[in-house]
Amino acid sequence: MSPLILRLNAAGQPIEWLEWQAAVCLYARELVVWSLGDVVRQVKGGCSRFTGQRSIMELPSIIACGGERLAKPRANYPLSNPTLFARDRFTCMYCATHFPAGQLTRDHIVPLSKGGADRWENVVAACRRCNQHKANRLLEDIEMELVALPYRPNNAEYLALLNSRRILGDQMEFLRSQFSKNGQRL
Repeated sequence: MSPLILRLNAAGQPIEWLEWQAAVCLYARELVVWSLGDVVRQVKGGCSRFTGQRSIMELPSIIACGGERLAKPRANYPLSNPTLFARDRFTCMYCATHFPAGQLTRDHIVPLSKGGADRWENVVAACRRCNQHKANRLLEDIEMELVALPYRPNNAEYLALLNSRRILGDQMEFLRSQFSKNGQRL
C-alpha cells in the first residue's frame, strides 16, 4: 500500500490526503506549483515514439497546488471517534490511562441533556469505567477533573489525526510546524 500524499495549497496550508493516482492527475493538469519531501512513488508511463525513452513521474510526499478552486482548507472538521481518540492520544481524559480504541468512549463534558453540544471543545476520550461513573452529571457535581482540556484541531492537526497510522516522517514534520499550542501533544 502506497503512502498517502499530503496536498497543500500554494500558500503551504495543508488541504487533504491524496492517493497517488490523484497526485498524477494534478501533475498532468499542471496544478502542482511546488513540492517537498522524499519520493514516495515512481509512476512509469509510455515510451516516446521520438526518443524511445519511457516517461517516469516521481511523486514526492508533499505537493502544493495552485488553482482557485483548490486553495482553501476546510474550516470545520467532522468529529469522529477515531480522530477524537487520536487527539486525546488514546488516553482517558479522567484517569489518564492509555487504552486501545475499542475500550474508549466519547464523553460529553457538559452532557447533551444539560445543554452541551457534540463538538470538539465539549468531548473527550474516556474509558468505560470513568464514563459510567460520570454518567449524566457535570464534573463539578462529582468532583472529577480533566487531565487535559479538549480543543478543536486546526487543519494541520486534523490531517495528522486522520492519517496518524500512515503518516511519513517528512509529512509529520511539515504538519507539526503548523500545529497550535494545544496540538503540540500529538
